[in-house]
Amino acid sequence: MEPEKRRLKRIDNLQYCNWSEKIFRQMREGAVDAVHVTIAYHENFRETVLNFEAWNRWFELYPDLITKGLVASDIDAAKAAGKTAIFFGFQNPSPIEDDIGLVEIVHTLGARFMQLTYNNQSLLATGCYEAEDTGITRMGRQVIKEMNRVGLVVDMSHSADRSTIEAADISERPIAITHANPHDWHPALRNKRDDVIRAVTENGGMLGFSLYPHHLKDGSGCTLQSFCEAVARTAETYGTDRIGIGSDLCQDQPDSVVEWMRVGRWSKEIDYGEGSASAPGFPPQPDWFCDNRDFGNIEDGLRAVGMDAEDVSGIMGGNWYRFYSENFSPRP
Repeated sequence: MEPEKRRLKRIDNLQYCNWSEKIFRQMREGAVDAVHVTIAYHENFRETVLNFEAWNRWFELYPDLITKGLVASDIDAAKAAGKTAIFFGFQNPSPIEDDIGLVEIVHTLGARFMQLTYNNQSLLATGCYEAEDTGITRMGRQVIKEMNRVGLVVDMSHSADRSTIEAADISERPIAITHANPHDWHPALRNKRDDVIRAVTENGGMLGFSLYPHHLKDGSGCTLQSFCEAVARTAETYGTDRIGIGSDLCQDQPDSVVEWMRVGRWSKEIDYGEGSASAPGFPPQPDWFCDNRDFGNIEDGLRAVGMDAEDVSGIMGGNWYRFYSENFSPRP
């Protein structure tokens, strides 16, 4: 564990690990104060409730390591107690099915982020793998309005360009791209082009930098310096206060899980997503970021490329903390 005198907040705004006591202890060893955890990919409402139940059991089993987060101040309480605050989100709107009334219900249960799409067209918007992007749907406009009302953040990480720009403009509260990187650094299909990032950040939103190898220049061989230089350039372009980390860490997951993420129940055929037939599974992490104990490497790397202490503090957690404090509660 790093010295307790360290006051800089560390918030990772996206992980989907194969959760275990080992990982929870690594969070503490890495002094990670909060993590936004995916608890739904393709699940319907009832299946998502079972995932909430599973996490309630983990909170019971490991009360010295993790605690449920609902508002930003829960991070302060967790940090003071030497714990990690866990916040919940969905990578698909499937938990609300076709019922706008479930938006408030899932927020009450603890959800704080919801993607409007996961790669495909949904009832709400267009995913980044569709050939045609028709933008936000009629239901999507209504759901965004309801999400704004209750304090459920619009996440467009897996959405197509037009849909993301429209969501940023339609939403009366800032939206987020919780885990993706700039397309001009690495032209992966799911990385975001300039006009997309600009629409999100100029409307007060956030971009969380991903450490998933398919999103990194040179993949698993991406260097810490290359990653940190990309963060620094992006901060200069869109504002240091609009950038954070959303690692997309999928530690200890079997390859069957990434297949399920890509295929869900919508296809009988294998979809390789960002992988390929020759490399269908999870790609290996870069050696400087393998698990939650490695966040210090990112801090050191950002300083090494010339970022000052205040900017590093914001990127490592302060910016997400501010975003949480402004966007998780219902509108008055």
